[in-house]
Amino acid sequence: MFPTFCCGYSGQCNSSEESRIHYYKRKLQMLKFWREGIERQLAALDASINTLQSQIDRNQADA
Repeated sequence: MFPTFCCGYSGQCNSSEESRIHYYKRKLQMLKFWREGIERQLAALDASINTLQSQIDRNQADA
């Protein structure tokens, strides 16, 4: 499901435990990044809905 993040190039991970911890930290960063993007999209969607709703309400009041 998630890509593996190899840390062999940098020499940071000396054991399987360190490698696993590094993988989980990278996975957490990725999930937080995705969540922030979704939150931005949701905020834009909410703004669009509110704008459209106010336009509908204004048009109904004029009619």
